[in-house]
This record gives sequence, C-alpha cells and structure tokens, in this order.
Amino acid sequence: QVQLVESGGGLVQPGGSLRLSCAVSGLTFSRSVLSWYRQAPGKERELVASIGYIDYSPFMTYYGDHVKGRFTISRDNRKNTVDLQMNTLPPEDTAVYYCKARYDSTEYWGQGTPVTVSS
Repeated sequence: QVQLVESGGGLVQPGGSLRLSCAVSGLTFSRSVLSWYRQAPGKERELVASIGYIDYSPFMTYYGDHVKGRFTISRDNRKNTVDLQMNTLPPEDTAVYYCKARYDSTEYWGQGTPVTVSS
C-alpha cells in the first residue's frame, strides 16, 4: 500500500520560513518523481516544485515562477522523504500543500498539510 504523509505545516508570519516534509512508503522511492502542489481557497491546485530521480549531482528540479528563488525541494533516498523549504513567505502562499509521487506512470497523493501565512 502506497502512503504519502506530509508534515510541517502550520501558522507562520509574513516573511518567515517553514519546512514541509513528506514521508513516502510502498513504492520504489528512488525511481519516483516527487512533487509538491498547493491549493489555495477558491483556486485550482497548482504545481509548486518537482524533483527528478536521476542523480545528475544534483537531481534535476523544477519550480513554479511564483516560488523561484524562495522555495527549495530536496529528496533523501535513504529516508524516503521529500522536503520543501519555504522562505520569505507572503500571505499569498497560504494554501494546503500536497505531496505527490509518480512511479511507473501512476500518481499517488498525500492528504495535504495546511500552511497559513498571517500576522
């Protein structure tokens, strides 16, 4: 059974930082493309960042324009985790953040972790 469990969400002040983590089990993690998405109230879910599984030292990454330079995605193939470091957060980053794993053409999602940026 594939499971993705996000953690690290919460309330943070504008300009602050937060680190999300997603623990993945039940699939071949080292061969999976991993992504973080988010969905703000009243908006569609959008891609935040992705990281590939081929180690080109470093792994290839992709970031949405809205988070470039502020967010960093990373993976740990020993712990089967994918993290999202979020810095300089404005209120517009408030959303539920979801972890996704794509393996063998199948996608798996976590339940999401809420992030609220507010003073």
